[in-house]
Amino acid sequence: MTVTSSRTSSPDAGTAQQRRKVRWSQPFVYLIALVVVGVAVAPVGYVILGGFRTTAQLNNDPAGLPDPATLDNYRTVLTSGAFWQQVLNSTLVSLGTTLGVVLLGVMAAFVIARYEFRGRQALYSLFTAGLLFPLTVAILPLYLMLRNMGLDGSLLSVLIPQVAFALPMTVIILVPFLKAIPNELEEASFIDGATRFGFFWRILLPLSGPGLVTVGVLAFVTSWNAYLLPLLMLGGDPSSFTLPLGVQVFSTQYSQDTAAVLAFTSLAMLPALIFFTMMERHIVSGLSGAVKG
Repeated sequence: MTVTSSRTSSPDAGTAQQRRKVRWSQPFVYLIALVVVGVAVAPVGYVILGGFRTTAQLNNDPAGLPDPATLDNYRTVLTSGAFWQQVLNSTLVSLGTTLGVVLLGVMAAFVIARYEFRGRQALYSLFTAGLLFPLTVAILPLYLMLRNMGLDGSLLSVLIPQVAFALPMTVIILVPFLKAIPNELEEASFIDGATRFGFFWRILLPLSGPGLVTVGVLAFVTSWNAYLLPLLMLGGDPSSFTLPLGVQVFSTQYSQDTAAVLAFTSLAMLPALIFFTMMERHIVSGLSGAVKG
């Protein structure tokens, strides 16, 4: 009787213990979340608000608010032809990278996830090992190879390597999605007369939509913010610069006008920031599905 009573806890005691956990743990969690959000948002907010100030205001009070606010800095950037050319270049490279990553990644993941063949696990391990080699490790031989192919100075010299280096992560995310689709569904589609391509196009792709959105958003944002590869491959032709290179050039030309540099920087990062924010829910659900799979 003594042992039983020591192991058994009353509902009131359990409720009181749960209330104590909520009382002491929740404020700590919220505090950590606020600190993380502040560290992430504060620099972005400072750059955006700095574009609405003048350089004199920044020099007098670096941490102050726009007083009065001015649109001259943003107007200067938006009326620049070089800025819109760089927006176009970044858009072409990012969309091309996203399309290539999604198409090649889902086809490779489909073979690994749905087919049994010799070397299947080794192929999957090869993609996994690709996560261990960042772009900076292979940047010199990559530059020499692309230059020998005559691609240096073109947007393809940025697009093709970005697709290649994004494929390992894409395959790792998509394989669990494609494995989770029941084999009975595939067999039923074959009974109804669907081909393997028909099953892939009409059934498998729609069901793996969250995973495709996740890898697409990650590829787009990564490509939009890429700096090192465009710097090496596009450094000689200003007309082919992407926005990260445009920020560097603009900050060099207007080094004395800090407010204008902040305005250019905020406009350069705004598209990727908005796109990522809009797709955040899909990214979370896509990564959750990959973990469950």
